[in-house]
Amino acid sequence: MAHFAELDENNIVQRVVVVANEELLDSQTVEQEALGAAFCIGLFGGGTWKQTSYNKTMRKNYAGVGDTYDQSRDAFIPPKPDGDWVLDEETCQWSPQND
Repeated sequence: MAHFAELDENNIVQRVVVVANEELLDSQTVEQEALGAAFCIGLFGGGTWKQTSYNKTMRKNYAGVGDTYDQSRDAFIPPKPDGDWVLDEETCQWSPQND
């Protein structure tokens, strides 16, 4: 199964849905993210959709509601915790700041 995250106008994840792998297959039986996004648009009547991976094989992290999609990093980033935390550019996860 494939997973797709719906983004609002600020690239905040609104929901994550499961899509059958068959919906992503092109005529050569190769998975295409654009086909899955088009399926979601048709099913839900619009929106901006990005594929996410439960196994973190794409976009650094599995998308969760409230996460941000960062286009320049092509990554889903969870909300920053309270306090002094820094973003680990490798994992796109927050780490406590070392003084």
